[in-house]
Amino acid sequence: MVTAQDVRDAAERLRGVAVRTPLRYVEPLAAYLKLENLQPMGAFKIRGAYNAISRMPQAVRRQGVMTYSSGNHGQAVAYAAQLLGLRAVVVMPETAPAVKVAGVKRWGGEVVFAGRTSQDRQVKAEELAARDGLAVVPPFDHPDIVAGQATVGLEIAADLPDVATVVVPVGGGGLISGVVVGLAAAGSVARVWGVEPAGAPKLARSLAAGRPVRLERTASLADGLITLSVGDIPFAQLAHHRDRLAGVVLVEDDALRDAVHFLWRECRVAVEPSGAATTAALRSGAVRPVPPTVLVVSGGNVDPALLED
Repeated sequence: MVTAQDVRDAAERLRGVAVRTPLRYVEPLAAYLKLENLQPMGAFKIRGAYNAISRMPQAVRRQGVMTYSSGNHGQAVAYAAQLLGLRAVVVMPETAPAVKVAGVKRWGGEVVFAGRTSQDRQVKAEELAARDGLAVVPPFDHPDIVAGQATVGLEIAADLPDVATVVVPVGGGGLISGVVVGLAAAGSVARVWGVEPAGAPKLARSLAAGRPVRLERTASLADGLITLSVGDIPFAQLAHHRDRLAGVVLVEDDALRDAVHFLWRECRVAVEPSGAATTAALRSGAVRPVPPTVLVVSGGNVDPALLED
């Protein structure tokens, strides 16, 4: 289990690297946005990626680091590697959004394309890592990743001590398990809702089964949330803190698209569909939280055309 001390240590490690993102109250939502789109590479992923890489012994990471990602984790690994003076290789899906591929390259990462699923990417990444002696940085299934993401929960509790509900998008489970752990580390009694695309209900299915379940296929406008399964470590963290998890809800792509437009039109916040999932859940009525409520906006690496679509 990731401990409270692990989270506090991660927060110290991230000082000066990750932005301590603000909470912004939005009147029409009657909720606060936790603006992780303001991170240097546009998403919360820098927290876990930097924490994990910086904890690796120099002898392990000396040849460089490797990861597999639909986009934001890859950008975070490339950014962290650049800060630490390391080579970074990122295996991305053939369908990766151009804005995210460009982001990886902007931070000096080398891009390799492989298939369309998270499994395709992982297999290719592990093959290349073994060949070139690169250290693999998993996107979510690692305690150092969870501890880094947990700093989101730590900050929310510090900035809004009476927070009652936190709503979090769910991909591989690193963020939601981290937020739960971070809130617990801060002594907060807030409960957490998870939001998944209707086309990728991996956490909902896993909770029903009592174990991680791998889906045969997933599909959604929210490319960052369509992993085939949640990680074993995030699932174990959530099971350990089950009383803090209020539930998991599903949102359709139309609601995601509407939320992207709402946040841009009403708040002038550019958010990708994955980051807009929490707003979509609130606006569609899928979740009815107890206030004060915080919606985690996980990332803002959005194709500009989608904002005006």
